[in-house]
Amino acid sequence: MIPQLSSTANPALAARLDHAINNKTKPLGSLGALEALARQIGLIQNTTAISVARPTILVFAADHGIVVEGVSAYPQEVTWQMVENLIAGGAAINVFAAQTGCALQIIDAGVNHDFGERAGLVDRKLARGTSNFARQPAMSEATCAAALAAGMDLAAAVEGNVIGFGEMGIGNTTAAAALMHKLCAIPVAQCVGAGTGLSEAGIAHKQHVIEQAVALHAGVDAPLEVLATFGGLEIAMMAGAMLQAAAQRRVLLIDGFIVTSALLVAARLQPAILDYCVFSHSSAENGHQRMLAALGATPLLHLGLRLGEGTGCALAVPLLQAAVNFVAHMATFESAQVSEKDM
Repeated sequence: MIPQLSSTANPALAARLDHAINNKTKPLGSLGALEALARQIGLIQNTTAISVARPTILVFAADHGIVVEGVSAYPQEVTWQMVENLIAGGAAINVFAAQTGCALQIIDAGVNHDFGERAGLVDRKLARGTSNFARQPAMSEATCAAALAAGMDLAAAVEGNVIGFGEMGIGNTTAAAALMHKLCAIPVAQCVGAGTGLSEAGIAHKQHVIEQAVALHAGVDAPLEVLATFGGLEIAMMAGAMLQAAAQRRVLLIDGFIVTSALLVAARLQPAILDYCVFSHSSAENGHQRMLAALGATPLLHLGLRLGEGTGCALAVPLLQAAVNFVAHMATFESAQVSEKDM
């Protein structure tokens, strides 16, 4: 069952947070986005005693049947090879998570490979990838529902109050672009990008494949139907995890294009989820800025990233910690005996 989410709006608490932020020894608004971030964290956590406790990044991996249409610069085998790299600690997200003190979970949501029981890998495989949505729906409604439920269970088991979301799956920018087109009514040409490094001709082919698939499934419009028809197992599992994390009043750190497409589905189901989301960065993948605009989102960072894996989330964690720390430790005008008029 989809959790029912409430807005974090709380005028009385917002006033207390504003007082705590504005009474620090600084000119009003001089810490910029960190002030808005501190206020948002307080509203999510329902307190002025805000914290970042045991931040965790969940990286969901799965394969996509659409790759047989030639929409990726890399073969499907790269998905499981990269999962092996993630387990071994050799990926960018492993480096950044260790650097920023984030716990990391690697989740097999539906990779076309048998890993066996492996330390460091959470097995939630529901299938060996999705079907080719250029020919049939990517998932059945039952499989999609199972993926959502699995994501909810995974998020419920996380101990920390900040959850970041990452992904790995060859072909998943194609799924994300199709979801964006269907749920935002943005032309396919403005949704597709290079993904893993397609040429201009490859991008044009990818656009054509999506347009043909959309025409095939013309009657699909409801969010869950769109997710089942065009999405991926990792995308559906992320959407479920996001909904559960918001229901537990955690801060949701949103990574790039594919992760934001999962949030797009969740937001169409429960619009209040956006109150709980911190958008870590604006991806260089074509379409992400338009997707963020459709969600009314302002990203923290602009680094030209387009790797995925939750890398943007890990890099944003120090900014959350900075927002928490200035509220907790910075002197007030009263304690420092500094005149507010002189600032």
